[in-house]
Amino acid sequence: MKEHKLSFGTILILKPNLAEVIIDEGIVMNEVMVDLYHDFLLSHLEAPFSLIINKKNSYTYTFEAQKIIASLPQIHSMAVLVGSSGALMSTETLIKINEASDWNIKLFRTRPEALEWIESHHEYSLT
Repeated sequence: MKEHKLSFGTILILKPNLAEVIIDEGIVMNEVMVDLYHDFLLSHLEAPFSLIINKKNSYTYTFEAQKIIASLPQIHSMAVLVGSSGALMSTETLIKINEASDWNIKLFRTRPEALEWIESHHEYSLT
């Protein structure tokens, strides 16, 4: 596992095509940060890739960032770890805003459940 610290959070490379994303407490993700995030994913992961979004911290997005946050076609699936009702509500709102994108996304309370779902919903082995 490789840990990469970015200006807005940490990305853990769990496998060549799987990363865990942890945004720092209090961050307001904007379009520039989303572009940096996308560039990082594209340069460090093998496509198609899956993501575990760990919402253990409280953060927000600008409206523009909300519309593009998971717009990469290389994203196969996303498992979101939600530990609070606030994290759950904000994630549900984000999914609703991007309803037309038809994301392969599911919300979980525990990391093992998220990992199991990611593994079972990938068309190929996450090696």
